Amino acid sequence: MKDDFYRIKRLPPYVFAEVNAVKAAHRATGRDIIDLGMGNPDTPPAPHIIQKLKETAADPKAHGYSMSRGIAGLRRAQCGYYQRRFGVELNPETEMIVTIGSKEGLANLAQAITSPGDMIMVPNPSYPIHPYGAIIAGASVWNLPKTSGADLIEELKTAIKHCNPKPLALILNYPCNPTAEVTDLAFYEEVVAICRQHEIYILSDLAYCELYFDDNPPPSILQVKGAKDLAIEFTSMSKTYSMAGWRIGFAAGCPTLVKALTKIKSYLDYGAFTPIQVAATAAINGPQDCVADLRKMYKERRDILVEGLHKAGWMVPVPTASMFIWAPLPEQYKELGSLAFSKLLLDKAEVAVAPGIGFGQYGDGHVRIALVENKHRLRQAVRNIKHFLSEDAEAIKAELKKAA
Repeated sequence: MKDDFYRIKRLPPYVFAEVNAVKAAHRATGRDIIDLGMGNPDTPPAPHIIQKLKETAADPKAHGYSMSRGIAGLRRAQCGYYQRRFGVELNPETEMIVTIGSKEGLANLAQAITSPGDMIMVPNPSYPIHPYGAIIAGASVWNLPKTSGADLIEELKTAIKHCNPKPLALILNYPCNPTAEVTDLAFYEEVVAICRQHEIYILSDLAYCELYFDDNPPPSILQVKGAKDLAIEFTSMSKTYSMAGWRIGFAAGCPTLVKALTKIKSYLDYGAFTPIQVAATAAINGPQDCVADLRKMYKERRDILVEGLHKAGWMVPVPTASMFIWAPLPEQYKELGSLAFSKLLLDKAEVAVAPGIGFGQYGDGHVRIALVENKHRLRQAVRNIKHFLSEDAEAIKAELKKAA
């Protein structure tokens, strides 16, 4: 029987699965692996959010089908958040929809708006759903080999000039997963002007906007005048409130794109479990101390890891936002590439990281380190890495070649 299905054939082997298999093999032998690979929050939501979930779930009437586009109260709550945080007014009926996590929203919007052969422009490296959501939908991807600033603007102009057919949409992500790069409103203004001129939609992923570590909160593209005519923005409860497994996200902005996403979702799902949506509403409308506490926690973890790695001789950059460090491979191991280095780090230092190649070919010179372990475990990771980096790199590489 046929097993070479069209969409499956367009997806490459999942690089992270290879690292996960090595990690599992080490753990099976009893080794204590410190996992800084997956961006999975290790702390629970605030107690008042969990309590609201319990209260609502205790209602016998709360267990039927919910609403695909999200309950009205949750849509209004997220519109209120946009007003408070960004000064952006949104209509909860036409400019806001609840998604089952931002990942689902991005993938289903790609299904809703693309035809086979449509071109989607995506910075590279990027979070895998950004290019592969489009590919699964049958579109083609034009990789922009930069991720921010003036360089990305020039790559965008080049793509528009040479791409045939004309690009349908551009995907942006700030603070960026995996690179942790941030941007400013001036950048968004320039991008909106270019895309308006060429009638290109913008899909903005703002999932990490509340995890920032300086006095410059990341802006929303919807703050740009007229951006709602062509831009839709995805946000998430996952990192802001440590609600990753709850799968609540949002898409806001351009009524045309919100309508398209709403229609396709109406055929695919009935929305998240109603008590989860009610608890998410309580999170957005309730006290925000828990968000500030998470920012403080991730900043402390960042400082421990960056300072420790610098002392170990690995000069990683200091991220100003997100829960990741985008680390260039240590000089003595650059030739290995990110996948081989990630496996080596697992074996020699018992620390798991995400290989940059998993985020696109232009990410291969880096690994992504997630701040998802407590301070004690991070200090242990630093000690392990320091010991590994002090070893004879040439002897280790010779050993690898011999084993291959």
